Amino acid sequence: MKFPKFEIFIRQWGGRSLGLFTALGFAFIYIPIVILVIYSFNLSRTSGVWTGFTLNWYNSLWQTATNQSLDISTVLIWDALRNSLIVGSISTVIATALGTMLAIALERFRFRGKALIEALVFLPIIIPEITMGISLLVFFSLAFQLFQTLTGIRLVLGLPTVIIGHVSFNISFVVITIRARLAELDPSLEEAALDLGASEFQAIKRIILPLIAPSIFSAALLAFTLSLDDFIVTFFTSGIGSTTLPLFVYGMIRLSVTPAINAISTLMLAASLVLVISSTSVQQNAARK
Repeated sequence: MKFPKFEIFIRQWGGRSLGLFTALGFAFIYIPIVILVIYSFNLSRTSGVWTGFTLNWYNSLWQTATNQSLDISTVLIWDALRNSLIVGSISTVIATALGTMLAIALERFRFRGKALIEALVFLPIIIPEITMGISLLVFFSLAFQLFQTLTGIRLVLGLPTVIIGHVSFNISFVVITIRARLAELDPSLEEAALDLGASEFQAIKRIILPLIAPSIFSAALLAFTLSLDDFIVTFFTSGIGSTTLPLFVYGMIRLSVTPAINAISTLMLAASLVLVISSTSVQQNAARK
């Protein structure tokens, strides 16, 4: 037996409820971010109390960056940001280079152990990030102990270990992004180059790489954004003098968060949005072509 009125009621209210829950979900995610941006213009040093509008916190960041101010908290913020940029830049270059080669190998060649490598590529995305952070910490501890036993030289955690940690999870995102583009390419283009006498290396260099260049750029932007925002892996792989901005903000939260933290977080948010929008635009333009 059918009930037309009941079905119409379910369709109408079901669609409205879905829209309502979607709006509530987005509000739950983005309202705290909006509050953070608003309080970066707060006149008070206490982030939880609004006393008036000011640009002093951004001005303080600018003065410290131009060596016109020596406020210790702002100096530490810039040091942490510098570490984040160093880690993000180096890890992005390494992950993009290795990820591009790995994506081409997995998509264009057949070899023994391919299924295992594909599973390992997806593993950093599937497993919890805290599990990856702990496993990297254990790995570095055992490797450093073995190196000290063999050479007598003691190694410690620092920026190099943070960079290795970021490369280890960024490679997965690079491979997935570039491989999706490779799957869309017409294989006849590469086959035509091989028929005309080009070697496989020449076909990759002159045909494949120019065609997937937008995807490589997009993958690099994505890797850089993920590296800037990462906290958990960085927390387990960092040492003295290698504090990145997310770690510095976390340390300040346990004491007090000044609007200077909100200001630098707002600037990073703006930079991340630019990178994400640029990555999306590059992918869309590549797909249209």
